[in-house]
Amino acid sequence: MSNQQIEKKVLNKNLHSAKKGKNDEFYTQLEDIERELKHYKEHFKNKVVYCNCDDPRVSNFFHYFSHNFEKLGLKKLIATCYKNQDTNLFSQNNSENAVYLEYDGDKNGDNVPNVEEIGVHALNGDGDFRSQESIELLKQADIVVTNPPFSLFREYVAQLVEYDKKFVIVGHQNAITYKEIFKLIKENKLWLGYGFKGGAGHFINIKYEDYATASDHKEGMIRVSGVVWFTNLEIKKRHEDLMLYKNYTPEEYPTYDNYDAINVNKTKDIPIDYSGVMGVPITFLDKYNPEQFKILGMSASAGYSEDVVGIPFLGDKDARPLINSKNTYARVFIKNRRLEICK
Repeated sequence: MSNQQIEKKVLNKNLHSAKKGKNDEFYTQLEDIERELKHYKEHFKNKVVYCNCDDPRVSNFFHYFSHNFEKLGLKKLIATCYKNQDTNLFSQNNSENAVYLEYDGDKNGDNVPNVEEIGVHALNGDGDFRSQESIELLKQADIVVTNPPFSLFREYVAQLVEYDKKFVIVGHQNAITYKEIFKLIKENKLWLGYGFKGGAGHFINIKYEDYATASDHKEGMIRVSGVVWFTNLEIKKRHEDLMLYKNYTPEEYPTYDNYDAINVNKTKDIPIDYSGVMGVPITFLDKYNPEQFKILGMSASAGYSEDVVGIPFLGDKDARPLINSKNTYARVFIKNRRLEICK
């Protein structure tokens, strides 16, 4: 078994254990936060930022925003701390009290967030993002930025949508296949950010053993492949065309047995001249420009669901995209808008 296979096997086991115990709040490195948020700076001016899945006393999200408060022109920064009253809940941090912190800028002119400048307020409850106290703080916010528990990702995003909040949050690319999340992507209400270097992140979490390769191992951290940033803030990347260079041939792009669509194995190989439906890897969404492509749906892993798949099912039983009776990987069904316009 290769190092990569060992790493994947152990990581899946760790994430499964984390999900089972809700112990999946992996603290994000400052360098990863800085690398992503540099693309959003214009959005933060005169805004209230809320980090609601952090212990603000150790959170790098709170550190980033408090130390860049004046540079970003923030109005206020709020962060909540979850009190670990039950080890079956998601927080790894054994906080003495559930509190929330407020910071509204430098007062003594040293451009550093001093202790006396940060308001620390006790919470009556446990600080869970679903609690009424946390929701009241959420209502004050303009933008939410954090790394929520992966096991609660559906519920977390649903709350942000319910309260009509802008956000930049960390999640796993597997969340793309959740019908609730994919629906938002399809409707252009959520999209992928710039991403983690190499498609993987190192998170501060000493509970699980890290089986990353020696060259990518970091002491005291767990390496998680496939982590991405999700956002609904406009970014330049989202409006950049994917450069296409290949032409369609039936030999290279076979049609599925059970869908009227061709298979494209790699995003970079999307044909420049095909106007019909194409099935592309979910990693396509990292390059998705809604002005260039239209998302129709996503292939089903089990039974056919028209509202998810988006195109007619031509098969009998297996709703997964089949080529010569063999299953392919998960696919997003798209069409080229540019060619539709040219018709």
